[in-house]
Amino acid sequence: MENSSTITSKPIIQLLKKIAIPASTGSIFQTLFNIVDTFFAGKISSDALAALAKSFPLYFIIISAGIGIVAGCNSLISNSLGQRNRFAALIYSHHTFIYSILLSIIITTLGILFSYDILKLMGSSSESIILAKKYTDIIFYGTVFFLLLTSLNAILYSQGDTKTYRNVLIVGLFANILLNPIFIFGFLFIPAFGIAGLAISTILIQFFACVYLYYKVNQTILKINFKSESFLIRKNFFLNIFNQCMPITFALFLVALGSYLILSFISVFGDEAVAGYGAAIRFEHIFTLPVIGLNTAVITIAGQNFGARRYDRVRETYKKATFIGFIIMCLSGIVIFLLSEFIISLFTNDLEVIKFGSNYLRIAAFIGPIYPVFFISHALFTSLKKTHYIFYSNLFRMVILPFIIIWLILNVYEGYFQDIFYGLLFMNWLFGAVVLFVSRALMIKTFKEQKKVFFVF
Repeated sequence: MENSSTITSKPIIQLLKKIAIPASTGSIFQTLFNIVDTFFAGKISSDALAALAKSFPLYFIIISAGIGIVAGCNSLISNSLGQRNRFAALIYSHHTFIYSILLSIIITTLGILFSYDILKLMGSSSESIILAKKYTDIIFYGTVFFLLLTSLNAILYSQGDTKTYRNVLIVGLFANILLNPIFIFGFLFIPAFGIAGLAISTILIQFFACVYLYYKVNQTILKINFKSESFLIRKNFFLNIFNQCMPITFALFLVALGSYLILSFISVFGDEAVAGYGAAIRFEHIFTLPVIGLNTAVITIAGQNFGARRYDRVRETYKKATFIGFIIMCLSGIVIFLLSEFIISLFTNDLEVIKFGSNYLRIAAFIGPIYPVFFISHALFTSLKKTHYIFYSNLFRMVILPFIIIWLILNVYEGYFQDIFYGLLFMNWLFGAVVLFVSRALMIKTFKEQKKVFFVF
């Protein structure tokens, strides 16, 4: 585990490797966890595979809340550690726990009440909604375990420990491979739950992961003590967490809304298109994981160095992480393009599903290289406590611009399935240039520097 002096003094490349690689590795196993769910859903039926794809925007509501906690609380605790203020870091750690519990109650209530209506708006049939709700209802009831897990992870990440959660995810993957068929198809005294078995397996694994991460956190300097005085809400600290995390959460809600809109448009081409696209994006996510690891590393490194007023190191972290991410995504794009049909055929034998999924992947291969600009810029905004920038970035990139572009493609130009993604390809690269300039301008303003030569940070 890295201490504050190490993160504010060691070479940036060395820190990026030490923090990002375990985080990326853990994320790979998290995505493989989801792919295992997709694989077993395909073994149930094509309808189950489509239902899992349609439930993803709902599940992503929980994921977005969790990512908001990890990113927001990581940056606040990192800033406090960079300022050598251990007392503030401890208070933030306990308030992160409180925030997670309160938010999970809200999400569970809203998810159970409104999931049927949301699935209905997506154009799902009654049979498809019933199938999807068997999965989503259990996931929503288990929200508290997911968010507590992310709060504990944020405390570890802020101290540079990305290995513990990586290890949890590795064990979780193999547990999921074992438990999924047991709960789906039944075993001995355990009945066959069908698609609900996927959710039961997930919740059980998250519960045991919470127990282990709590043990690991209590071996650090930021121990969680279950004493009443430790959980007295301090207004300023709680508001800081809310103001830091909620823009990230809402920004990621916009990702869920964007996914919902795209699925709604795609559904006009049939459930085969939805199933193919759903399987494709889950696999595509594997190739973005190194960039997600870089995002985690940038929040920790830039967060502590910003707290220590080492602005030169914040800028260096941003530049190097963005460049590394770009190279990784270029190489990943080659693999995705060449193996697109093989990738989708791992999940289904349906030729129509394979056609739709592989068509998307071949276009997505060219979108990928611009993703690091968004991920690393959002990490920068989080580190500088400007998380509202992330909200506006996602509002335009994930909702407003895609809606306009896809609507025009389908209704004015009478385009087909793949034309949707050609439009999104153009939009992502154009908007990536905008985000790059905004990041540069923010650093100049925050660090009170003179404007520099074009494209030189």
